[in-house]
Amino acid sequence: MPTLNLPTAGGRVTAYLMQPARSFRKAEPPFNRIAYAAAHVVADPLADREPWLDAAIDWETTIAFRRHLWSLGLGVAEAMDTAQRGMGMNWANSLELIRRSLDAAKDFPGALIGCGVGTDHLEAGPGTTVDDVIRAYEEQCEAVEKLGGQIILMASRALVKAARSPDDYITVYEHILNQVHEPVIIHWLGEMFDPALDGYWGYKDHMTAMDVAIDVIAANPDKVEGVKISLLDKNKEITMRRRLPQGVKMFTGDDFNYAELIAGDEQGYSDALLGIFDAIAPAASAALDAFTHGNAALFHDILAPTVPLSRHIFKAPTRFYKTGVVFMAYLNGLQNHFSMIGGQESARSTLHLAELFRLADAAGLLLDPELAASRMRATMAVRGVDA
Repeated sequence: MPTLNLPTAGGRVTAYLMQPARSFRKAEPPFNRIAYAAAHVVADPLADREPWLDAAIDWETTIAFRRHLWSLGLGVAEAMDTAQRGMGMNWANSLELIRRSLDAAKDFPGALIGCGVGTDHLEAGPGTTVDDVIRAYEEQCEAVEKLGGQIILMASRALVKAARSPDDYITVYEHILNQVHEPVIIHWLGEMFDPALDGYWGYKDHMTAMDVAIDVIAANPDKVEGVKISLLDKNKEITMRRRLPQGVKMFTGDDFNYAELIAGDEQGYSDALLGIFDAIAPAASAALDAFTHGNAALFHDILAPTVPLSRHIFKAPTRFYKTGVVFMAYLNGLQNHFSMIGGQESARSTLHLAELFRLADAAGLLLDPELAASRMRATMAVRGVDA
C-alpha cells in the first residue's frame, strides 16, 4: 500500500501508510428509505474566465457524476447548497443544470431527482418587499415545473431581509404552496450552513422557529411531501419529525448524525437528503441496501467510520464543506482536477485536506489507493508539502 508524507499540527510532516479500500456490495434498490445525494458541480478549469466572478462549468463531467449517483440507487438533489448555490452558482446556471439533469434522469427508469427553487436571482436590499420575494419564488417554481421537475423549496436570503415578523414567512410559504402543482420538499437550512439565513422563520431560537414551520406545513399537508432540516442537531430533528402531520416525511440534512437518524427509533425515522452522500456514495448505497435487507448491523458497520469524515468535512465554518466534497470526487477519480467555481478549492487549509485524506482512508472510501495517493501528493506539492 502507498505511503506518503502528510502534514500534522505544529508544522510537522509524518509518514502515513494507506490501508486497502473497502469493497462495497452492489446495491439492489429500491431501498426502504428515500435517499437523495445533494450533488456538487464540476468546474471547467480550462475556461478563460475569472473563477471568482464567472462560473465555468464542465457540464459533461457534472452530469456524469449524477449518472454515477443514480447507478448506485441514490436520488439526486439538484442545484442545492452542495452545488454552490449562492456561492458561485447563479440562477441561470442552476436552471441549465436542472434542465440537463432532468434530461439525463430519463436514462434511469424511476430515478429520483428533486430541483432546488429559491429566490437567488433577486437582488435583495433594504427596499425588498415580501411581494418581491413571492414573485421571485414564483418565477423559479414556474421554470422548474415547466421542465417537469419536482420542487425542493429552498430557504430565501431575501425573505430574511424582507420579513418583519413570522407572519411574513407564513404569507410567503402559503402563497407558494397554494400555487405549486405537485407536493414539494421544504428545506430549512440553518445559519451554520449559510449565515445569511440566521433567524429564519422569524426567530433566532430554533425551537420557536420550528413552531412557525410546523404551522405552515400543517396548514398545507397535501402540498408538502416532506421537510429537510439542516441544523446539525439530532434532537431538534427528532422533535420536529415527531410533530409533522401524518404522511409528511422528514428528510435528514444532519451530516453529523445521519446514520442513527435514518435508522430511526420506535416512533419513526428520517429519510435522507444529504450533501455527505455525494462524497460517500458507494458506502451510502451499500449501507442502505444492507438495511433494506434486514442487516442493521452491516448498515451501521459501513456508515460508522464515515461519520468522523463527515463531521470533519462539515466542521465550522460549515459553508465551506463543498471543498471537501469536491476533493473526495477528485481523489476517487470522478473528476480530473481539484478546481472549483468561485475558487472555493482554497476555502480549506492544507491541514484540513490532510486530515480529510486520513479519515477517508480509514473509512475505506479511497477506492483506488494508488490514484488517491498520486493526487494527494500533487495537491500537497502545490501547497508546499513534499508528500
